[in-house]
Amino acid sequence: MWDERYAVEDYVYGTEPSGVLIRRNHWLKAGARALCVADGEGRNSVYLAKQGLKVSAFDGAAPAVEKARRLAAERGVEVDYAVQDVFDWSWPVAEFDLVVGIFIQFVGAEGRAMLFDKMKAALKPGGVMLLHGYTPQQLRYGTGGPGVAENLYTAGMLRKAFADMQVQVLEDYELNIQEGRGHNGRSALIDMIAVKR
Repeated sequence: MWDERYAVEDYVYGTEPSGVLIRRNHWLKAGARALCVADGEGRNSVYLAKQGLKVSAFDGAAPAVEKARRLAAERGVEVDYAVQDVFDWSWPVAEFDLVVGIFIQFVGAEGRAMLFDKMKAALKPGGVMLLHGYTPQQLRYGTGGPGVAENLYTAGMLRKAFADMQVQVLEDYELNIQEGRGHNGRSALIDMIAVKR
């Protein structure tokens, strides 16, 4: 499904970064090692690299990663890309200063718990987790997202999933977004930023 979605000429979610990275850019430290999980067509990893971070990124869809590599080359930055499924990737331990998951809501509760555990393990102590996604209210809008209630985030669910970290930001809000044709219109969003103890 994902290969098919990305196997088109244009960038499905555009080439500009998710607004969360711009709004929360004081958490981005030049020189830090960052990991972008299920990064798609590279708009977020390329933005992080432009901010001076050393970025690794992966996605399970080869056409998306091909576009990401092209975007990085066009923008004059280096990103270490891989084509890899989130559950098959050889997740490193305590290697990254920042782990970013933006709209990675393609798994249900069991898969999400495993994915969150791998993301936490990849962080160094003191490292920052940045998550951005849709809340269940997004089902009313239908302007992006999985359309499956169990895959969406609530503040309570994230607080529980990251109880072992120091949650610094946990905010849900509504906003009009324009991110390619994939995310377009009024959206019910949530941001979480947490620091590994």
